[in-house]
Amino acid sequence: MKLANSWKDYEVLATGDGEKLERWGDVTLLRPDPQVIWHAKSPLAKFKGLNAHYIRENGGGHWQNLGKVPEAWTISWKSLKFIIKPMGFKHTGLFPEQAANWEEMMRLIKNAKREIKILNLFAYTGGASVACASVGASVTHIDASKGMVERAKENGRLNGINNIRFIVDDCEKFIEREIRRGNKYDAIIMDPPSYGRGPNGEMWKLEDKLYDFVLQTKKILSDNPLFVLINSYTTGLQASVLKNILTLAFGEGGIDADEVGLPTREKIVLPCGARGLKVF
Repeated sequence: MKLANSWKDYEVLATGDGEKLERWGDVTLLRPDPQVIWHAKSPLAKFKGLNAHYIRENGGGHWQNLGKVPEAWTISWKSLKFIIKPMGFKHTGLFPEQAANWEEMMRLIKNAKREIKILNLFAYTGGASVACASVGASVTHIDASKGMVERAKENGRLNGINNIRFIVDDCEKFIEREIRRGNKYDAIIMDPPSYGRGPNGEMWKLEDKLYDFVLQTKKILSDNPLFVLINSYTTGLQASVLKNILTLAFGEGGIDADEVGLPTREKIVLPCGARGLKVF
């Protein structure tokens, strides 16, 4: 398992009964987590200093503000800063477990000692985009949600980064156009949703789309590629599936596929999806 264990501003304090208690800087949040199928040692909702609790309801949920929660705040990871803002469906605008991937990609980019052109697909609020750009990569950031791209721009500005090109687009259609235009990238990052809908109603279902999509992205890799990274939060999709996809698409060797997780104060590890990394 790849652990995101280099955080100082973020910490999983406790888990249990389908929820996780987290510290985001000076703010403590309690959110649902489907992986947490064990009982808490004590009621998490009674934690002293809890600032907000996401309450599940039929078809969604809402944040119960228990006081002193700003509309938005920033936290730091190493030299980088990110905006945190609780929003619908329990999200905060950042997946802290992805720091395990940021660290590895930053190392690969720095060790390459050449200009690296990166395409970040389904790029959300830009954690990976900012991390890669911070070490000199030229990043093209694609997401179908205008709101998420605006948040990603804010994260870029917060870090004084100007080498990210932000585009609101359907990822499949963008790849098709890049193939026609003959544009190439040295590295590709993708964090595809289990289900999704593009800006014009395009449907995405990961099990039906992922393999063919990876084959399409292969067509826009440069002649000297650096890496391809696939993240997945789809329940039941194991890391070995990502390894198989990468092997069949790009050949054997240089592939690392594993779970991604967060250490907790309870001295256990909270699993947070899977990733497959092909290094050329």
